[in-house]
Amino acid sequence: MPKRCEGLKTYCVGGAVRDRLLGLPVKDHDWVVVGSTPEEMVARGFTPVGADFPVFLHPDTHEEYALARTERKTAAGYKGFNIYASPDVTLEQDLLRRDFTVNAIAQDDDGNLIDPHNGQADLEAGVLRHVSDAFAEDPVRILRGARFAARFGFTIAPETMDLMRAMVANGEVDALVPERVWQELSRGLMERHPSRFFLTLRECGALKRILPEVDALFGVPQPVHYHPEVDCGVHVMMVLDDTAKLERSLEVRFAALGHDLGKATTPEETLPRHIGHEQRSIDLVKAVCERLRVPGDCRDLALLVAQYHSHIHRAKSLRPDTIVKLFDRCDLWRKPERFALILEACISDAHGRTGHEEDDYPQARFMLSCAKAAQAVNAGDIARACADKNLIADKVREARIVAVEAVVKARS
Repeated sequence: MPKRCEGLKTYCVGGAVRDRLLGLPVKDHDWVVVGSTPEEMVARGFTPVGADFPVFLHPDTHEEYALARTERKTAAGYKGFNIYASPDVTLEQDLLRRDFTVNAIAQDDDGNLIDPHNGQADLEAGVLRHVSDAFAEDPVRILRGARFAARFGFTIAPETMDLMRAMVANGEVDALVPERVWQELSRGLMERHPSRFFLTLRECGALKRILPEVDALFGVPQPVHYHPEVDCGVHVMMVLDDTAKLERSLEVRFAALGHDLGKATTPEETLPRHIGHEQRSIDLVKAVCERLRVPGDCRDLALLVAQYHSHIHRAKSLRPDTIVKLFDRCDLWRKPERFALILEACISDAHGRTGHEEDDYPQARFMLSCAKAAQAVNAGDIARACADKNLIADKVREARIVAVEAVVKARS
């Protein structure tokens, strides 16, 4: 553990202590300072950074040191708190305000653990349990609980799940701002088991309030001959976990989340078939992205995957001109890296089916071969040889179709 600041009564707290006990790498340290004041911290060279509560950066390590504090709920939402930081606030009082027992363990200068809420026992049992009823005052803790479940594979204690359900029923999650929801959602997507993030939110009822488009997928049937798992929601969770297994980027994981949203709005009389779900998925992805203010790179990839994943699944039956048209719409010529991400999402979509988790996906290799052939067409040479400049675009397109046709014939 790094050396503390001499002369201050400091404790390492939270994730660093938790991860060390779990045998995981520790990336950052958070410190609590007991018995000090903001003035003393500044006099010692610390830089204040907390607008809402007294947090300071160490002058050398730049790690965060927070004065021990208590909190009192004063308004709805996760910002409605009155913060009290004073030299008389004890370490135990500070730990009492934390979310889960596994995050309410402190370590002193000598390596001794201070664990007033039995967090070590919950770590060993793989349980996330709230520290106190103050948990209910901050709706972000529902999202954090889901994220920790996705990271560690932990279960939520029954009493904590009951409290989370009550928070949802009381409308606490409705006070969450879009930016904070996206922050936790994006982190949840990047955990080891992202499906646990969404399944935990669904269990407490928060998914229906935060992402109703995803919640609506559960219970919607699919053709069993292609989807042995049948349930659309189960399928999407399997796809997400495959993207994590393959260590895909956030953009790919978000695209996997949204690729089948339109299946939840399939007319009942056509079930279990989902004719035209791609366009409905596009509309719903747009709505989610607008509501949560999703970054453009995630939004753009998700829209392309929603629209074209079905085409790519049946790539070998597509005509060469259709393949080139798909390349045009995906902007392969300017963004070849993004097209590779589209294929990654399609691979996980194919894997996200019971009994098909390890299947080969030759469509990706085929489409990459077609893309390479089409990209090899020299548009500059064609332009220089074309007498009628108005025909350049058509000539380039024709050459690309011929190049793709050669790949198709070679593989037939």
